[in-house]
Amino acid sequence: MVREIAIQLYLFVFKILFNIAKIFTLQEKIVFVTSFPENNIAVNEALKKKNNSLQTVFLCRKNCYQSVKAESTTANAYYFETPNIKHSILSIYHLATAKIVIVDNYYGFLATVKFKKSVQCIQVWHAAGAIKKFGLEDESNKYRSPKAMKRFKKVYQQFHKVLVGSEKMATIFQKAFGLAEENMLPLGIPRTDFFYDERKHEQIRKQFYEAYPELKGKKIILYAPTFRDEEQTIAIHIEKFKAGLGEKFALLFRLHPLVANALNINNDGFVYNFSSYPKVNDLLIIADYLITDYSSIPYEFALLEKPMIFYPYDIEKYTEKRGLWGEYEHLVPGPVVYSSEEIIKVILTNNYDLEKISQFKNEWNTYSQGHSSDRFGQYLLKSVQLETKQAH
Repeated sequence: MVREIAIQLYLFVFKILFNIAKIFTLQEKIVFVTSFPENNIAVNEALKKKNNSLQTVFLCRKNCYQSVKAESTTANAYYFETPNIKHSILSIYHLATAKIVIVDNYYGFLATVKFKKSVQCIQVWHAAGAIKKFGLEDESNKYRSPKAMKRFKKVYQQFHKVLVGSEKMATIFQKAFGLAEENMLPLGIPRTDFFYDERKHEQIRKQFYEAYPELKGKKIILYAPTFRDEEQTIAIHIEKFKAGLGEKFALLFRLHPLVANALNINNDGFVYNFSSYPKVNDLLIIADYLITDYSSIPYEFALLEKPMIFYPYDIEKYTEKRGLWGEYEHLVPGPVVYSSEEIIKVILTNNYDLEKISQFKNEWNTYSQGHSSDRFGQYLLKSVQLETKQAH
């Protein structure tokens, strides 16, 4: 109840400030509202190559501000949804005066603002595929208030377009956001372009092994599970992995910061804590095997056509709480196991179906063929120019 009141108060203030900012003239400007920077940074780079004079602005949640500042030097960046008053006011001003607003997540402010008629709001979701349900299909919605659900629907109704990488994901978005087929924009997911760039991959390998020379020559296992709100433990038995796999392997953990901070994982030559490593995509290039559960990482890792193991140790509990988009075994392209012993056995016996992984890759990345940033950038530039002409 208190949380809902706080949200309503925040949205009320946001609406007032936004309406004041709408007095200013629309500008030939694209604003990225950012929680996960990879897609937006890739799009910004593509835009600047085509039109360096185009104004782009990043409104960043706290977790991604520094990475945006470091990698997108051609764009202005501000903290968004933080106590920083100056940044908050400037963020609202840029939102109210942009021709195109790109969002990459759920943002409550969309429930309370009304953009000018010629403005486009485009959802560039932070994942190329989905195992767990989200949006209107999320099972946890049954615990939410009618006011919250009404707010969710208002947010999703703001999406003029949703960028998609496949027809399978387009179908999911239509259900999750309550949108129609014409709202889908089949140009591919910008962050997947990285997986087609072998030159970058070589640079990443070189830099990684310079920093961790002791890992060179070892088989790298990356464990990257989904974050669970109530859990701060590791479901993998580290000592069994050490005993079962030996010195030829190394186990890298990529955990949510809340989990990683609560645990004591020392880099000891076999186990490494890479939870704070800035770029998860770099770790995917290094990894020989991926272990995960309900994460969206497999949809990108599949582009590398390397082995994956799926470890949904709490599947009944998780399915009841969040919901999945189908039967788990039919959603994933690799062996499904439920214990550390089974994981070790799969690795040692090389029990994978790489043909199944290739099929999975093609089904979920139909439009993501290495040029998605460029294609989306062209779309955005045409939209900005068209709207500019209409305004005159």
